Amino acid sequence: MFWFFAAVLVFAALRVITARNPVHAALFLVLAFCTSAGIWIQLEAEFLGIVLILVYVGAVMVLFLFVVMMLDINLTRLREGFWSYLPVGALVALLLVAEMALVLAGSYFGLAEAPRPESAPAGYSNTKELGRLLYTDYVYPFELAAVILLVAIVAAIALTLRRRKHAKYIDPAQQVAVRRGDRVRIVSMPAEKKEGGA
Repeated sequence: MFWFFAAVLVFAALRVITARNPVHAALFLVLAFCTSAGIWIQLEAEFLGIVLILVYVGAVMVLFLFVVMMLDINLTRLREGFWSYLPVGALVALLLVAEMALVLAGSYFGLAEAPRPESAPAGYSNTKELGRLLYTDYVYPFELAAVILLVAIVAAIALTLRRRKHAKYIDPAQQVAVRRGDRVRIVSMPAEKKEGGA
């Protein structure tokens, strides 16, 4: 099962960067996330696998897919600078492959020296253990990360909500203080008679 998921994951990751249509690339990225979740579940990290599906596939990728489908992307203009960026991209890819090979072939992180994980007891819950660690040993970094994210959200809203000249907005204080005489005016007009009629 691991080799099947790994093969599908490598194929989907290659199709993400080689697909010509951005919608197809986003769908292949969804496939890559799902197969990654399968590998996480095989490693007995069920919580991370479910979070990967719920957060990335269920929220982020759906949003990204809708944005790609709604925007009219000019593909020819998007591919104009591909060959100029190809040498830099190839160099970065070679550096990443070399770093991963050095880590996996090293004496400390090597595959032969990696200790085999102990089998979990009968009533072990991965999610429960993660929650216990998160809210006991790492509660202060967790709260700090939450405060930083809250400040980032407030800053993003404050930066985007600028007063525009042509935007129509309503002042609630003026709506509450309005009087009937300011809005409604009753005009008395004489009745008109039709010619030749009653």
